[in-house]
Amino acid sequence: MIIRHSRHQAQEVRMGLIHTDLKLTNLFTEQSVNIRAMVDTGAMHMCVTAEIARQLGFDVEEMPRVLVRVADGRHVKVPSIAPIRIEFSNRSYTTEALVLGEEPLVGVLPLEAMDLVVDPVQQQIMVNPLHPNFPVFPVK
Repeated sequence: MIIRHSRHQAQEVRMGLIHTDLKLTNLFTEQSVNIRAMVDTGAMHMCVTAEIARQLGFDVEEMPRVLVRVADGRHVKVPSIAPIRIEFSNRSYTTEALVLGEEPLVGVLPLEAMDLVVDPVQQQIMVNPLHPNFPVFPVK
């Protein structure tokens, strides 16, 4: 729970899961899909379901596998699809996505690369208001 104080009164704000709408594009085939992904600041990469990977035209059985550590500490090998473009508002980022789980997740690397900020009060992500026209991200 977060308490936000206005000039006139205290206000209770409940924390919850944040989801956002993204567009993913397979840059080889130009196949695109609009998805709703959970924003996970504890994750590094973009993660998609096997179904989303198939909708983008990838054969997950043929894709290279990478070793990842999941939340419970186990190490598992999962397919990696690339290159994909992630789009949000006036921002985009070209990367790979891990094929993992039952729900798509957007992690901190795409968020940072697109200069997006998480607003826990409004339960949304948004373009960094300090850089509304183009992304700026730190290199050190």
